[in-house]
Amino acid sequence: MSEIAPILLCSDLDRTLTPTGRAEESPDARLRLARFCAHPAVQLVLVSGRDLQRVLDAVDEWSLPQPDYIIGDVGTTIYAPRSRAGGGDGDWAHWRDWTDEIAPSWNGLTHDDISHLFADITAIRSQEPEKQGTFKASYYVDGAVNRDVLDAELHGRLWHNGIDARLVWSQDDSADVMQLDVLPTSASTLHAMEFLISHLEFDERRALFAGDSDNDLLALGSHINGVLVANAEPSVRERAWRMVEAGALEDTLYLARGGLFGMNGNYAAGVLEGMAHFLPETRDLMVLPQEQRGGA
Repeated sequence: MSEIAPILLCSDLDRTLTPTGRAEESPDARLRLARFCAHPAVQLVLVSGRDLQRVLDAVDEWSLPQPDYIIGDVGTTIYAPRSRAGGGDGDWAHWRDWTDEIAPSWNGLTHDDISHLFADITAIRSQEPEKQGTFKASYYVDGAVNRDVLDAELHGRLWHNGIDARLVWSQDDSADVMQLDVLPTSASTLHAMEFLISHLEFDERRALFAGDSDNDLLALGSHINGVLVANAEPSVRERAWRMVEAGALEDTLYLARGGLFGMNGNYAAGVLEGMAHFLPETRDLMVLPQEQRGGA
């Protein structure tokens, strides 16, 4: 097989690589993913709302390939090997250049300033300390609250203080509460991927983002090649396709449907299916050793 040019695979974690949804996982999907990511041309970036330790815990729990980089804390941190990030304790450290990139959005302020700004709003309560970050303020919101009114109040206070922020809402399926993350506008998965592509000097055409949910739509609807795994909700698939149609970017989005190596397209199977669609030469990197011995 001819030499493979560098590949950057950026993938959402929960319900994209980890089979934590209702859909069935193909038995060999994660084995093939590990086989693919073991190739020296492949750089794996895990994308998650989790902090560093919880990402690494998920990697161990689900026997995922070790990542080369981690976009964590809803895009507000990039974790890199210590040697590349410029020092730090342990094997991983914040990439300081990324922190410098997003900090101006908050006009010199950080998490504690945001917390103080919202301290008198009884409709929200802070999430646990381990779910907070320097540029991430996370809250629980009563499911009965008028979200439009609350959203307007929060945005008004932020704008009044010169803070360029975006509010990311999600539903906690285990309780009648919503979750809210207040983030710098510049701290998005898409911007973080663009940062990595630029700083690692990757060919953008050989980069791929994989996701499954509403929170992934900005990246999936962008100029970077993306795959929506087959276990994504139909409403997410419809919205993602409308986004790329609006931008005349249909060629950059692949909707996994199953078939590659007989797999069903859910979770890691869908990620690999999308990779083989955009970069057909990578299919050979997903073949398992026993298939090679058998002449597959």
